[in-house]
Amino acid sequence: MTPRPTRTLSRFNAVSLALGLCFLYLPIVILVIYSFNASRLVTVWGGWSLRWYTEFFDDGAMLEAASMSFRVAATSATLATLFGTLAAVALSRGERFGGRTLFSGMLYAPLVMPEVITGLSLLLLFVALDAERGFWTVTIAHTTLTLCFVAVVVQSRLGTLDRSLEEAAMDLGCDPARAFVAVTLPLIVPAIAAGWMLAFTLSLDDLVIATFTTGPGSETLPIRIYSEVKLGVKPEINAICALVVGLIAVVIVVASLVGKLSNSRGESAAPL
Repeated sequence: MTPRPTRTLSRFNAVSLALGLCFLYLPIVILVIYSFNASRLVTVWGGWSLRWYTEFFDDGAMLEAASMSFRVAATSATLATLFGTLAAVALSRGERFGGRTLFSGMLYAPLVMPEVITGLSLLLLFVALDAERGFWTVTIAHTTLTLCFVAVVVQSRLGTLDRSLEEAAMDLGCDPARAFVAVTLPLIVPAIAAGWMLAFTLSLDDLVIATFTTGPGSETLPIRIYSEVKLGVKPEINAICALVVGLIAVVIVVASLVGKLSNSRGESAAPL
């Protein structure tokens, strides 16, 4: 058997890759470095210091906004994961569903809808219902926004599964619901987890829709940061962003390790 030729990275491809990585990650690296800047001026380096991290943890308004953002993100991501998974199952398994085309179009509309239109329409809905705008209105809005992303991720995973496994479970006496829980659900757990993390990140990052649907005393972290930036960038904002980047990086690493562990367990348990 002739050995397969090894592919070498050309100089052009290496330079292109390096420039792309610099374009994506160099601003984040600079932000993290300047979050440890002792100077009050953002663009002037004054030595290493944890001053602005201390300032952040002493800023009650900023901490409240951060708490609001994480609570909204966790709640909306959980709701979006639940409803998005159910919607994905309905679309992938409901071939005979008469309103399937209309349902999928309505489900995926937020993917292509401008956020300004979505935020304005939700604002008009909450005003018509005379709902007090706050935590739950922002949560409902973010659930509406992120549900379609979860459905896309889970549906793509369901489309690659072997239906014969679930059919074999039903042949052995399981009803459809029990066969789904015992066979299909464990196989799509990585997709569900990925959908939850995507929904959490999108909710944590959102500014436009939250601006339309929030109320007094319930501003999220992006809204708070945006209001602060309009008066000038403070080193404290660099510290906040560095903490968020670090938290998201830890979540991604943990999720990746859990996914690899589950895959290795699945391979070891598979029959030879």
